[in-house]
Amino acid sequence: MKTIGLISDTHGYLDDSVFKHFENCDEIWHAGDFGTIELAEKLKAFKPLRGVYGNIDGQDIRSQYPEHLRFTCEELNVWITHIGGYPGKYSPAIREEIYRNPPGLFITGHSHILKVIYDKKISCLHLNPGAAGKQGWQKVRTLLRFSISAEKIHNLDVIELVKI
Repeated sequence: MKTIGLISDTHGYLDDSVFKHFENCDEIWHAGDFGTIELAEKLKAFKPLRGVYGNIDGQDIRSQYPEHLRFTCEELNVWITHIGGYPGKYSPAIREEIYRNPPGLFITGHSHILKVIYDKKISCLHLNPGAAGKQGWQKVRTLLRFSISAEKIHNLDVIELVKI
């Protein structure tokens, strides 16, 4: 079993409480819009980090993190991309692939809206952790924390950071 800390849309701001919330995590996954390479390096120094670049990220981040990341974690097929849409409204750039080769877990960022939606049509759980940074219109900054064993997701926690 692995415990994952999921974060997105930090836009260069990393709340110190993220380290407390993710202290018992095995890995951190970032769904794009890191904002600065220094922020990515801080997370990477704390825990193993997987991530994708977002639309605001520069070449320094894009050279280290891909646009799409597909991998297997504890037998679960995972796909992370920054702009991917959500069930019923997948982005045109990924729509064909997600229906042809669906993951078990599809993670996006970009919207700054926390979402946990199961897509029955393709048997896939969609997660968007919302935004953890201070840029954007969100009123509450959020993270997700969950565990994966075999092909199952357990103990999904929504974490609200201090209000902006």
